[in-house]
Amino acid sequence: MAGRIKKRKTLSYAKWGYIFILPFFIIYAIFQLYPLITTFVYAFQDVNSQGIIVNNGWNNFDNFRYLFVQTHNEWLKTFGRTMIMQFMGFIPQLIVSLVLAVWFTDSRLKLKGATFFKAIIYMPNLIMATAMASMFQSMFNQGGPFYTWYANGHGGMTIFDSIWDIKWLVGFINFTMWFGNTTILLMAGVMGIDDSIFEAATIDGAGPIRTFKDITMPLLMPIFVYVFLTSLIGGIQMFDIPANLIPKDGGRGGNRSQICTIIMYLNQHLSSGNKQFGVAGAISIMLFLVTAVLSFVVYKVTATDMSAAKAKKRARAAKKVNA
Repeated sequence: MAGRIKKRKTLSYAKWGYIFILPFFIIYAIFQLYPLITTFVYAFQDVNSQGIIVNNGWNNFDNFRYLFVQTHNEWLKTFGRTMIMQFMGFIPQLIVSLVLAVWFTDSRLKLKGATFFKAIIYMPNLIMATAMASMFQSMFNQGGPFYTWYANGHGGMTIFDSIWDIKWLVGFINFTMWFGNTTILLMAGVMGIDDSIFEAATIDGAGPIRTFKDITMPLLMPIFVYVFLTSLIGGIQMFDIPANLIPKDGGRGGNRSQICTIIMYLNQHLSSGNKQFGVAGAISIMLFLVTAVLSFVVYKVTATDMSAAKAKKRARAAKKVNA
């Protein structure tokens, strides 16, 4: 009909967006979501070494009772051991990284070769953890450069027989590998602080310690929280270094389980000769819950500190205005 306005035919490309992201969701569902759901289900069931549910399926909390009662809290002991080794490396790592981050970003120091040292301290982070563990194993094993030195001071023992020295070695390796990465992250946080704030502090007569305490740390707190949480989660998942450090150990963490971490303990229940999928599922759930609780506690504590710092800052600003 004359006068009828023709509707323009429009093309919709929205479906192509869904088509392009579909492979991600398919892969995620197969390799992550399904195993996650299966792990949760296995934690409350009796599962044999072939992954087949036996004894009429649900066993309530028997797998969790095994962790805490039948093994005399072996899960908690292993978790505590893991956290001890984590903090043995993380605390010095954090201190050294904070100092280096402040030094490298302070224009008043005029450090020579700062770019070179930034590259050097990051290089250990590029080495695989298994390679790092193998290197230290060869250094302290029989025939290694540090074997005689350690054996002479410890009655002929190797460091792999010690309960605490081997833990300190794991902490030192973690420190060596990760302090460069932590330094880079903290440097990025410090560089994000406006230089005019530091200049104002210098004019007001604030020294380096006062500047670090009242300016650098409060403004660096968001990055600091990120570093702390990622290090905490990474420490809980520690596996490669302790699993490959002791020679001919098979991932047991030593004859007395000196460096057996929670992930190594989980792996022992999935090994070829001892497939306990139900217990492994219970360990995984406990690991998730503890990680979530610790992360929440760290976040709430640090968020409270940040809020308190902001409140003090606003109070000081209001006091100056009123004056």
